[in-house]
Amino acid sequence: MHQIDIGGKVIGDGYPAYVIAEMAWAHDGSLDKAKKIVSGASYAGADAISMHITSLEDYMVRDYGRLAKATLSVGKRTEDVYDYLDRISIKNSGWKELFAYAKSLGLAVCAMPNDIPSLKLCSELNPDSYVIAAACFAEENLVSEIARQRKPLILRIGGATLGEIEKVVNLIRVQGVEDIVLLHGIQLYPTKIENTDIRLIPSLKAIFGFPVGLADHMDAESPLSRMVPLVALGFGANVIEKHITHDRALKGEDYISSLNGDEFQKLVEYIRELEKSFGSPSMKPLSEGELRYRQVSRKRTVAGRAITKGTKITKEDIAFKRADSGVYPDEVTTVIGRTAASDIKLDGPITSDKVF
Repeated sequence: MHQIDIGGKVIGDGYPAYVIAEMAWAHDGSLDKAKKIVSGASYAGADAISMHITSLEDYMVRDYGRLAKATLSVGKRTEDVYDYLDRISIKNSGWKELFAYAKSLGLAVCAMPNDIPSLKLCSELNPDSYVIAAACFAEENLVSEIARQRKPLILRIGGATLGEIEKVVNLIRVQGVEDIVLLHGIQLYPTKIENTDIRLIPSLKAIFGFPVGLADHMDAESPLSRMVPLVALGFGANVIEKHITHDRALKGEDYISSLNGDEFQKLVEYIRELEKSFGSPSMKPLSEGELRYRQVSRKRTVAGRAITKGTKITKEDIAFKRADSGVYPDEVTTVIGRTAASDIKLDGPITSDKVF
């Protein structure tokens, strides 16, 4: 499988899962709150912070959402979608400050520009990777322009068909870019567990040969929202992305699927501990722990009945039981047919120095 490097960390099979904290619109337009979220992601041990960059007038018409139910967090329909998002947008100078702040904390920045003007801004700020939303897959100009930045690309494939994924991958490859991650997962405010479909992860890896991750958007109040990403690791996920916020109780934008900083930290701790259990897909020499277990768990050869000195030992004289000493069962031919050099009591160990 192809391996890629984002921010100095390798993504691929055999490497630690790459953990992305997705801020999205959780900043609610506040630079101070955004910095707290970024700081929380760094403290939690995330590898990267994902930032959504949008020039609203180039991204959305003003009456969007009036005729259909718009996808905003619960309780956010008190004003038109455009006006609401415009009000909570961070301006260009703010993004410049946030990019620098995130990098100063050791976080890689994954930027998701939703339009050409936002891409131009991002190119000036030099993110470590770009994110392309499935909603933009059909915009060949935008996809091509992002690919021309020659950065690793994370494709959010939730809601895209297999044919659409293949098409956008080919479009990117035309630009000479092979460093691609497929990020599986759909956001349904929140996503139901039956829509998570983590069994698709190994299939996507087999089809495309790229690292595949899970962008989980389950209700953050559910304990399963911490468990499902861990299960995804067992299905081969190379990347785990999770929404992060400063304080979910404030019910800011994107709060439903967002973990607080301390919760995110605990998730990262679980990921790192769980990874220790994976080991290697290939057999290798027994570890120190395996050798200790082997020493105490395997049965030994002991006297199945009292044996007197001078007795020729037969199969009927021995038994295999857990014991501290005695030859192992597969070595029993070294004592069968030989003569006891001394009395051996019931359950006494039979070793090579007790026979002649």
